[in-house]
Amino acid sequence: MKILAVTACPVGIAHTYMAAENLQKAADQLGVQIKVETQGSTGVENALTDKDIQEADGIIIAADKSVPKERFAGKKVIVTGVQDGIRRPEELISKFQNGDIPVYKPEQRSIEDTKKERASKQNPIYRHLMNGVSYMIPFIVIGGLLIAIALTLGGEKTPGGIVIPEDSIWKTIESLGGAAFTFMIPILAGFIAVSIADRPGLAPGMIGGFIAANGSFYGSEAGAGFIGGIIAGFLAGYVALAIKNIKVPKALQPIMPIIIIPIFASLIVGLAFIYIIGAPVAGIFEALTTWLAGMQGTSSILLAIILGAMISFDMGGPFNKVAFLFGSAMIVEGNYGIMGPIAVAICIPPIGMGLATFLNKKKYRKTEQEAGKAAFTMGLFGITEGAIPFAAQDPLRVIPSIMVGSMVGSVIAMIGNVGDRVAHGGPIVAVLGAVDNVVMFFIAAIVGVFVTAIMVNFLKKNVDVDQAPSVEPQVAEENKVKQIHKLTDIISIDLIDVNLQGTSRDSVIDELIGKLDRNGVLDSKDVFKQAIMNREKETTTGLGMNIAIPHGKSKAVREPAVVFGLKRDGVDWHSLDGTDAKIIFMIAVPEESAGNEHLKILQMLSRKLMDDSFRNELLSVQSNEEAYKLLEKIH
Repeated sequence: MKILAVTACPVGIAHTYMAAENLQKAADQLGVQIKVETQGSTGVENALTDKDIQEADGIIIAADKSVPKERFAGKKVIVTGVQDGIRRPEELISKFQNGDIPVYKPEQRSIEDTKKERASKQNPIYRHLMNGVSYMIPFIVIGGLLIAIALTLGGEKTPGGIVIPEDSIWKTIESLGGAAFTFMIPILAGFIAVSIADRPGLAPGMIGGFIAANGSFYGSEAGAGFIGGIIAGFLAGYVALAIKNIKVPKALQPIMPIIIIPIFASLIVGLAFIYIIGAPVAGIFEALTTWLAGMQGTSSILLAIILGAMISFDMGGPFNKVAFLFGSAMIVEGNYGIMGPIAVAICIPPIGMGLATFLNKKKYRKTEQEAGKAAFTMGLFGITEGAIPFAAQDPLRVIPSIMVGSMVGSVIAMIGNVGDRVAHGGPIVAVLGAVDNVVMFFIAAIVGVFVTAIMVNFLKKNVDVDQAPSVEPQVAEENKVKQIHKLTDIISIDLIDVNLQGTSRDSVIDELIGKLDRNGVLDSKDVFKQAIMNREKETTTGLGMNIAIPHGKSKAVREPAVVFGLKRDGVDWHSLDGTDAKIIFMIAVPEESAGNEHLKILQMLSRKLMDDSFRNELLSVQSNEEAYKLLEKIH
């Protein structure tokens, strides 16, 4: 008999590999062939191949996070928690020998899977939104950079704006960039819907996104922009999910995900946008245009504030387009002083966010830092959409910041009599000579950019849990290049205590954190303890078999480290098997760790702790030095 298994836990440090080890040991004892795929912090390891799945007699999924199951369709599948993989591996494998296991059918499990995923996440709305944003980003980058290249190398200034000759290769490149932009909103909406309702949500989401971006469906020149795409994506996803929950005869189940759900969800979303959502929005934008036209000449500063806010609020969406079209109309009437502030405001969101990622990289993930480079470049060419990835991920901090920056820049441009004779924005128009009062143009843009960058970084700092002092540059650089080959690379004799004194879980945690702090591993004991306790709230790190592995990831950690302690009479760690924790390893990991070598070592540790003889050896050591020599075996 051949059994396959997948183990996974939300953190992916210990439980994942302990379950894998115990399943392997149980299979060996029962004379069953097994292959275990682990989905841990370092990614998928020992991946199951199509051939493995085809030859398998059954699959065990021992996981506390969502694991895609479509590849196991038609196979006998047990789905359980990772703790069962650790505590009951023989029982799980024996079920296949008894033969009483249901065959997995995707159409029967998808609703349950979706409910489980939604219940297990604290913020499903954010998760669905991020799924759409991650697929949308490449289209923004490709479209923006191609258009920017075409404008720079092939653009010519004309009274109607920057124009690329029709017979030029740059026109073709511009068209390619424009094509990428046309996919942006449908992709965003489509993959938001996929995150909510799985594949049946894709078509309704993309169709809804296309309608949101194309105002001709409901009589609007501006369309609903990326905000409309978000609305369409969520609407399509939840409509598709609701249809999936409808009980239908078994004969209809196979065609539900490919015919019935997409068709009905697309109809509902499309008609809702055309007849309910889109038309009223179009009327609002038309009224805005009329209102703005009535303001010119009466309150130029207020007008500049409003235009700056509209340009940056939805970054290429309907508010942006209304303000832009208003500025373009004023050019036709010979009034260039309206388009000047708009041209400044257009470039501030992307350049400001790009600068923010340069000024304080600790506030942004590596992917966001790369997006910042692209946004900065796109801003130079007046492409406001470069800021969309940041706004979509963190709208409550990013949108107010870019709006304030754009308003400041717009007001300065208005006071400085900046004019723009072409219907475009960004430094590119100044370089091409289309701007009146170039000096004030750049002053306005630079001030607005810095306002945005400083404000958004200030706001992000306020929401960080960690307020610890910065790590010294020399130490940070060391962390980036430090290679870890064995457990004793991140543990020392000074980080070992074979006679812990604490009498409760929390007092033992404090004792171990104190050792880390005294050895210079931490910047802040309180911040790191909060990370440890947050992890304990998710689920106990008492793994059973007298083992506990508390762990925390925090900016308060200077470098990866492990502290080991023995509590010989045990302490209650709320372990699922009821045993007290006697063998305790505390793991400290920097929040932005440069590598995953330490995680690999900890995987080996987790596996090793499943060895009864090794645990007994640990419990019998009498000195810190003796424990250190034993831990040297982990490599």
